[in-house]
Amino acid sequence: MSKSIIILGIESSCDDTSASIIKDGKILSNVIGNQKVHEKYGGVVPELASRAHLQNIIPVVHQAIEESGIDKKDISAVGFTRGPGLLGSLLVGVSFAKSFALANNIPLIDVNHMQGHILAHFIRDKNGNGNPPKFPFLCLTVSGGHTQIVKVNDTLGFDLIGETIDDAAGEAFDKSAKLLGLPYPGGPLIDKFAKDGNPTVFTFGIPKVDKLNFSFSGLKTSILYFIKKQTKENPNFINENMNDICASIQHSIINILMKKLEKASKETGIIEIAIAGGVSANSGLRTRLKEMENSHSWETYIPPFSYCTDNAGMIAITAYFKFLESDFCDQSISAKARMTV
Repeated sequence: MSKSIIILGIESSCDDTSASIIKDGKILSNVIGNQKVHEKYGGVVPELASRAHLQNIIPVVHQAIEESGIDKKDISAVGFTRGPGLLGSLLVGVSFAKSFALANNIPLIDVNHMQGHILAHFIRDKNGNGNPPKFPFLCLTVSGGHTQIVKVNDTLGFDLIGETIDDAAGEAFDKSAKLLGLPYPGGPLIDKFAKDGNPTVFTFGIPKVDKLNFSFSGLKTSILYFIKKQTKENPNFINENMNDICASIQHSIINILMKKLEKASKETGIIEIAIAGGVSANSGLRTRLKEMENSHSWETYIPPFSYCTDNAGMIAITAYFKFLESDFCDQSISAKARMTV
């Protein structure tokens, strides 16, 4: 009987410190340490984030190993997020992974954060159950920092076919929420208020962008001017119309995303469609994808909520696939703030 492959995954690209244990593709633990310190600033403060990672990384890794029920000496390799992300935050995870691998004489595996989001679809539960897409498939990857359409050929073969030329969809959600006076992170709150609103009450400027690329800066500007104009005429406009404003903003962002995804499917002939990233937790986006599954004869794949936002499970599963290909890195590896998928 062959020896099990046990991966320790570490994720520290932004403000969540996370560690996970995956054994032969099955997840045993996935621990996330959140940072509340950023809420009063209305966004992530990089220096504070890296300091919090320093405080969190050892207890988070310890808890992940403890919850998994495995012994530290049985870990086959350490997978870690190399990038993209906040450099200071990444450095904490990379440094810890290198030290852990060196101390335990096991291989290091560097992981692209965006590839991790996509391969989160391949995580199996402790009983081996999962619902991974079939290759090739298209993945709309949407988060606070990225918006991409990726053609996924196999577990390690990715073609970037569309991306944002300016801001990300998640940023559009959060910045719009800030304009409405909602606390950070505001994206989930827009989703919450939108459920009780009418998405067709207000309309905003929709960008025209070539090919399969996205743009959200113009939409943000349109929302800004709209809010300024309306609150000047009626200081209580936001409070009186919060649900409809949020529903209309969400509707606009989702329309931009789905039109490009529809175009990508037509151009490639691929009907296996997945979403990933933090914004894939948005209920409006998940509902729209299911609607398009019926109207376009797509096979759609939506990750569980726990694998949508940044987590080490997605890093560990990607590292697992790289381990199978003996795709390791050495101790000279360094963090990279910018990386393509």
